[in-house]
Amino acid sequence: MSNETRHAVVTGSSSGIGLAIALALLSRGWQVSGLDIAPALLSGERFRPVALDLGDGRATESAAAVLAGADALVHAAGVLRVAPLGHLQVTEGELMWRLHVDAVARLANVLIPAMARAGHGRVVLVGSRVARGVAGRSQYAATKAALVSLARSWAAEVVASGVTVNVVSPAATQTAMLDDPARNTVQPRVPPIGRLIQPAEVASLVAYLLSPDAAAITGQEIQVCGGASLAP
Repeated sequence: MSNETRHAVVTGSSSGIGLAIALALLSRGWQVSGLDIAPALLSGERFRPVALDLGDGRATESAAAVLAGADALVHAAGVLRVAPLGHLQVTEGELMWRLHVDAVARLANVLIPAMARAGHGRVVLVGSRVARGVAGRSQYAATKAALVSLARSWAAEVVASGVTVNVVSPAATQTAMLDDPARNTVQPRVPPIGRLIQPAEVASLVAYLLSPDAAAITGQEIQVCGGASLAP
């Protein structure tokens, strides 16, 4: 694949980590289709905005059919809802499951087989260190943990087809999600490096995993944790 022909589908491309990933790929010569319900902040001949509610299963499948043939899929769209036991909201849990898990399953069900047939492809799912379990974030953690299982399962299915599937799991990252009123009073855990992770730092790793140099890395969850994983 030459830089001019590589095409990445990036969900959540209008803000936060998704926006940083789209920018990083554009700077490296990729063509990017950005899927987001929010208005696109990017423009240019190599960026194609796709207005899409990823919580709408049929609409997501229709978009996948149009985008089949893409060389890469990056799933960065997400929301955070927090609540302890006794205050869990079923609707909030369903929202996160549809957006984090169901949407990418629908996209991958079309895009990854097409990559396997072509003999090349890259998939990166943006997870979270919270997937290991954090008090008050059980529903969110469950959806992010599911992404790791999906990635490892898909990686095993296409490992011999030139397609890699990985998860990048950042610690608390400086995005608008931190200011979401739905967080209530739950404050982010600042990593041991003494600051929040920057979206561009996550995007750099994602861009590497999408590169030819990362062909031997698949089925992995890689943390961008700022030292958080060093704690006993």
